[in-house]
Amino acid sequence: MGPIRVLLADDHPVVRDGFQRILESDERIRIIASASSGHEAFEQFRAEKPDIVVLDLTMPSQAGAPESSSISGGMEAIRRILAQDSRARVLVLSSCETRPYPSQVIGAGVKGYLTKRCAPAELIEAVVKVHSGERYFSPSIQDQLDDSATDSSPVNQLSSRELQIFVMLADGHSVAQIAEAVFLSPKTIHAHRSNIKRKLDLKANGEIVHLAMRHGLIDP
Repeated sequence: MGPIRVLLADDHPVVRDGFQRILESDERIRIIASASSGHEAFEQFRAEKPDIVVLDLTMPSQAGAPESSSISGGMEAIRRILAQDSRARVLVLSSCETRPYPSQVIGAGVKGYLTKRCAPAELIEAVVKVHSGERYFSPSIQDQLDDSATDSSPVNQLSSRELQIFVMLADGHSVAQIAEAVFLSPKTIHAHRSNIKRKLDLKANGEIVHLAMRHGLIDP
C-alpha cells in the first residue's frame, strides 16, 4: 500500500506550505496537489482523485475573487466535491471554530474537523484516521457537536447553502457576485435571500449584517 495521497487547499501559501511540511514529515502521507480557491480545489480533486482533501473553509470561490474573508469558497468546494463523489474523505482544517460552521459542514458530509490551533501530531493523526474510515474532530469541535441539541441560535435553522449565502450577504456581496461564486442564477439567490429573511424573521437587509455580527459570523 502506498502513501496517503492528500490534496491540500488553503489560500495562504505560507500556511499551506507549513501544513505540507508537517504532513510530509510522516512517511505515510504525501501531498499530491494543492489549491488556493474553492474552484481550484474541486478541479484538482477531479483531476488527481486524492485519498483525502484537507481544506480550509475561509478562501475565495475562485482565485483572485474579492471574497477572501468569506467561508463561501470552502463550503462551495465541499458541496461540489461531495456531489462529485459522496464517498470523498474531506477533512476541514480551519480557524472557523464557532457555531454554526462545524455542525453545518459535518452535516454536509465531511469526515473530520480540526482547528488550526491543533498540534502537528494531531493533524497527522486525523489524516491517518480519516483515511482508515474513521471520523476525527478536535476536542473543542466535539464539545460543540455534543452541545448542539441545546443551541437555540436562530442561525441553526439555515441549511448549509443558506448559511453560505447568508454570510456572503452579510459580508456585503451583491446577488450577482454571490450567484457567480456559487454557480447559481441570480433568481435562485433572490429566492434563498427571501427564505433566509423569513426563517430568521428579518425585514431589512441591514438586519442580516447585525445578526451575523452578533453571532460572530463576520468581523465587526
